[in-house]
Amino acid sequence: MSAEAAAIRILTVDDHPLLREAVAGLLSSQSDMTLVAEASNGRQAIEQFRIHRPDVTLMDLQMPEMDGLDAMITIREEFPGARIIVLTTYTGDVQVLRAIKAGARAYLLKSLVRKDLVEIIRLIHAGEKRIPPEVAAELAEHAADEALSSREIEVLSFISGGNANKEIAAKLSISEETVKGHMKSIFAKLGVHDRAHAVTVGVKRGIINL
Repeated sequence: MSAEAAAIRILTVDDHPLLREAVAGLLSSQSDMTLVAEASNGRQAIEQFRIHRPDVTLMDLQMPEMDGLDAMITIREEFPGARIIVLTTYTGDVQVLRAIKAGARAYLLKSLVRKDLVEIIRLIHAGEKRIPPEVAAELAEHAADEALSSREIEVLSFISGGNANKEIAAKLSISEETVKGHMKSIFAKLGVHDRAHAVTVGVKRGIINL
């Protein structure tokens, strides 16, 4: 078997060209790895995966058209054995859990790509899983927290957009009193006392995106 045939075949998915270039540069120096395709959003990721069937996929989460989470779910439904490494700037526990449930085998912060990516690709290709200590600590910190309901997440998203209670009520076709009830529950679950802090915590934990 030739070295090229034995190389780990990799698909990289990110909407930032500079990140893709950095990854391509890292992989080009590895004799046991080859970059077979690139994509800039989730839809392209699915298409490229179907064409190339890579051994390992590097997946960003926040992308236009279709995000990495939805792309992972679709890919894993069609190819249950897909090995996907999430590359992200976010350590939020909710976002991490969503990625793991979607089938991510590893979660790597983009700030650590140059230091850790090559090793993690080899580990994931060998069948292992990997979550960095700082991400694991974030998961542990909120392990016992009560999760926000889907409706509460909707309300928090509207709050982050600067909508008043009356506007949120109209958008969701519910009463202002119901909105106030949801907000009271959101504040209690997130351990906050005002709207701005709720949004800050929601973004930090990956519950909502700005």
